[in-house]
Amino acid sequence: MKNYRTAFTLALMLNLVLAGGLALVWWRGRPVRLGARLRRLARPAPAAPPESGGTAGVSAPETRLVPLQLSPERLQSIGVQTGTVEAKPVTDEIRTVGDVEVDETRLASVQVRFPGWIQKVFADSTYQYIRKGQPLFTIYSPDLVTTEQEYLLARQNRDELTRSSVPGVASGAASLLEAATERLRQWQVPDREIALLESTGKVRPELEIDSPVSGYITQRHALPNMYVQPETRLYTVADLSTVWVYAQVFQTDVARIKPGDPATVTTDAYPGRSFQGRVDFIWPQVDLTTRTQRVRLVFPNAGMKLTPGMFVNVRLEIPMGTHRVIPASGVLLTGTHQVVFIDHGGGYLEPREIELGPRVGDEYIVLKGLKAGERIVTSANFLIDSESQLQAALGSFTPPPPGAGTAPMTGPSANIEFSTIPSPPHKGGNTFRVKLTDSRGAPLTGAQVTVSFFMPAMPAMGMAAMRTVTQLSDQGGGIYEGSGKLESGGLWQVSVVAQKNGRTLASKQLTVNAEGGM
Repeated sequence: MKNYRTAFTLALMLNLVLAGGLALVWWRGRPVRLGARLRRLARPAPAAPPESGGTAGVSAPETRLVPLQLSPERLQSIGVQTGTVEAKPVTDEIRTVGDVEVDETRLASVQVRFPGWIQKVFADSTYQYIRKGQPLFTIYSPDLVTTEQEYLLARQNRDELTRSSVPGVASGAASLLEAATERLRQWQVPDREIALLESTGKVRPELEIDSPVSGYITQRHALPNMYVQPETRLYTVADLSTVWVYAQVFQTDVARIKPGDPATVTTDAYPGRSFQGRVDFIWPQVDLTTRTQRVRLVFPNAGMKLTPGMFVNVRLEIPMGTHRVIPASGVLLTGTHQVVFIDHGGGYLEPREIELGPRVGDEYIVLKGLKAGERIVTSANFLIDSESQLQAALGSFTPPPPGAGTAPMTGPSANIEFSTIPSPPHKGGNTFRVKLTDSRGAPLTGAQVTVSFFMPAMPAMGMAAMRTVTQLSDQGGGIYEGSGKLESGGLWQVSVVAQKNGRTLASKQLTVNAEGGM
């Protein structure tokens, strides 16, 4: 028992000594390790190693465009058409709506200049057409009757005192007659009434009032037995041989319009017929609700077809001078760039960035980048853009002539069979497999096989071009495999290139529709 206790005591002491030694060693090495750790944390993270075989590539930035050459068969199959850059006078147009109104400069008011009672009314309805000099109504006025009597008396005195030998008598009588006559004229008594008064020598109790203008009665207040004063408006007559049209034009377009610009209106009342006029005045105020300004147009209306209140369609023509123009279908808008494809003939197409002005109908004004007479592609631009991006993405590899579809495109000594697992591929990770054989069907080994997936940019959807490149590994027996990741579902353009000892054995182009969303 005593030996056991002694052994236990010795073991405990040895353990304590050993623990103390280990603690001392750890304490002395701690600053070194801590400094090393801090130095390691202070170092920048190493760059990610380049992509190797069997790993998926990262989506590439937007691919530039390069010139390309298409075979006649390919041009015909995708429906390529061309147009010419033209220099010609350009006229823009603004389409809006408006309402026909009365020309305010052709309004006339019918009033009398003396008080009286209306007796008979001849023009008794609104929008009745009347001619200048046509009778409107008759009026009885005591003031007028008195003035006519004074006129007759002055005339009689003039005739009697003409032979007077007293100086000034004859001239005084003539002055009284002239004053009475002038008063009748100031009251707008027609000359025929004065002539009738002079010829008959009798006062007529009723005076006939004629229309001073020709036109349509738009307002009528004259009624039988109505007492009127000089300030009473009895008729308003509008001459509709010329009318105004008030159009509403957005404030963004007003600066392009000026008085004198031609204008055209059409109306459903007269299908196929148009009326020509001009801009007369632009209202100096913007409607706060619609953000439009009123524009007044003047139109001749000889046939009286345009009537007040009629709703019309308005087209304003804006002369813009002579400019170079191209069809709008020939422009590829990428969001940040404006690109056209120049047709140099023989299927050779060159992408060129240009600067555009405003769009005018189905054409664009060209500010920079094109000359008159150059030919550009006006259809199938998106397909050509995809083809150009693909060739740019493949770099030094020049794809075989387009138009061959998905058929194998064999080099001088090999054939390519391409497949994916799963089939069809999907968004995310996939396995790509290539079977490489010679012209006799024997497997080819030791080659470098590259599979490139490319999807062109889609600016309308806010998507940049995507590219995935995978280097396949030789599995033996002519089989090459590798894993790759597709960033999106949809239609991908695939290029397979097999090389050995720096020589291209075979290449193949095809399209693959991957499953999954964008």
